[in-house]
Amino acid sequence: MVLKSTSAANHTVYQISGTNTSRALPDWVARKRRRDLRNDAEYSSRIELLQDFEFSEASNRIKVSPDGQYAMATGTYKPQIHVYDFAELSLKFARHTDAENVDFVILSDDWTKSVHLQNDRSIELHAQGGIHTRTRIPRFGRALAYRTANCDLFVAASGNEVYRLNLDQGRFMAPYDLSTGDDVLGCNCLDINPAHGLLAFGLESRQNIVQFWDPRTRSRLLQMDMLSTTTATSSDVGGISGVTSLKFSDNGLSLAVGTSTGEIALYDLRSSQPLLRKEHGYGLPVNNLIWLDSLTSSSSTRVLSADKKIAKIWDSDSGKPYTSFEPSVDINDVAHVPGTGMFFLANEGMPMHTYFIPSLGPSPSWCSFIESVTEELEEAPVTSVYDNYKFVTRRELAALGLGHLLGTNVVRSYMHGFFIDMRLYEQAKLIANPFAYQEHREQVVRKRIDQERESRIRTSSRLSGVVKVNKNLADKLAKTAAKKAKALARRAAMAANKEGEEEEPSSDAEKPHKGPDAALTGLDNRFKTVFEDPDFEVDENTLEYQQLNPTRSAKSNIEPLSAPRRPNTTTDSDDEQLYGGASDDDDY
Repeated sequence: MVLKSTSAANHTVYQISGTNTSRALPDWVARKRRRDLRNDAEYSSRIELLQDFEFSEASNRIKVSPDGQYAMATGTYKPQIHVYDFAELSLKFARHTDAENVDFVILSDDWTKSVHLQNDRSIELHAQGGIHTRTRIPRFGRALAYRTANCDLFVAASGNEVYRLNLDQGRFMAPYDLSTGDDVLGCNCLDINPAHGLLAFGLESRQNIVQFWDPRTRSRLLQMDMLSTTTATSSDVGGISGVTSLKFSDNGLSLAVGTSTGEIALYDLRSSQPLLRKEHGYGLPVNNLIWLDSLTSSSSTRVLSADKKIAKIWDSDSGKPYTSFEPSVDINDVAHVPGTGMFFLANEGMPMHTYFIPSLGPSPSWCSFIESVTEELEEAPVTSVYDNYKFVTRRELAALGLGHLLGTNVVRSYMHGFFIDMRLYEQAKLIANPFAYQEHREQVVRKRIDQERESRIRTSSRLSGVVKVNKNLADKLAKTAAKKAKALARRAAMAANKEGEEEEPSSDAEKPHKGPDAALTGLDNRFKTVFEDPDFEVDENTLEYQQLNPTRSAKSNIEPLSAPRRPNTTTDSDDEQLYGGASDDDDY
């Protein structure tokens, strides 16, 4: 069992759970294969940090409880809620809902009280025994935020209003009207300052607008246009842009804002100018922003920003990248275990992901063993990023009848060829050559027979004939080796004569080569198969071989003369053209 690990900017990121591929098999096939995995040693020795840390299709949101002892996640299909107990390292319970979850907030220190926003415009309040009550809002909701000072639940939705639900009084309060000079299509995100309760709303409009509201007076304090501080405009993205995520720091002085064009700006609330502007790199909407407190000697704070493709961690002062992790499935949500270097990812794959960064912080107390096994189980670095793929050339692709797939996602171009899925390659090869299995079986039987013959007692003369294929190549290598040995012996003799010492060349160097078998003397074991395995036999009749060896090919086409013959008028000219001069038969 090994752990997948990546190293970015000299910081190692370990993938504790999750796979790099989304689910490609039906559930009944997966259950059938699980029975076959009982005898798999690697599967039985795997690390399963949290039992059943997955959903049937995909996960939408994941958050850690304020006390750090539980994790709550929502996913599909069917829509359900999972709660994981860190003390037991397992799933505590799974609860099904009527609609898919958009966002949720944990109200209590543990998991017992939570509010869930569904995609059917309903808001469900869950207690320890199950669903407590349900209500609805006029428009489709997008995000939730809860203010503990007065028990107000804020619901960001499409349209120009933010709804307020007071959980103490059990009724809706007057909503906040976000109308501006421009058309407001909705509120994408919101956050509450942990220090003084200031509200921030990220709007969806033709400009990147953030509004700040005072909950005590229920009035707008400031409206900031992010468009003047970023490099992209609405015309660059060809349509409507907006603020997709924002997050206050724990000290209440800083604010991180992410836009739909993949831009991030860090602000100090005491200044209208951004402290730092950063491009996320992919041009995708930023869906997560997390302030990470530094647990090392460095006093700088780090920020995690994520879109659906990658999650990056970088320095808040300089913007210098720290590290990143990039699963092969789309990221929906990121949760950080406070005070540690562990992250949970909700994504479009079946299992949820867990990443651990030792340089960012220690492991949680409930899984302290992770630090001792990460380095032991770390996998060796791989040189190829294509697993279960077959490399083929353009000619092989055409021979398999797959040339029409060029330019599609099925065929991935790489260097002078292409990568295709191994299953597709095997099926295409079987269709192109239905007798391939029979030929392979005959080859295996022939190889076993040859091995049995070699194990029999033979004379020394037979044992010497180790060159079975490519005898011409072996003879050529033997001649070359003999010439090099003679040249070295002559140089040694000349050097000895210069110094006044009489040394004769080695007798072994003066001996001519002993045939093709001499080519294997001193040859690396990795290359001896060239002269033993018929699969490596060089076909000297191919056009490529004749182009690479024109002199040898021309000589091989000449038929040797069996006996001297007298000249005649019909062949003299041909002999002159063939041998480049007059025929030697005139002597007879």
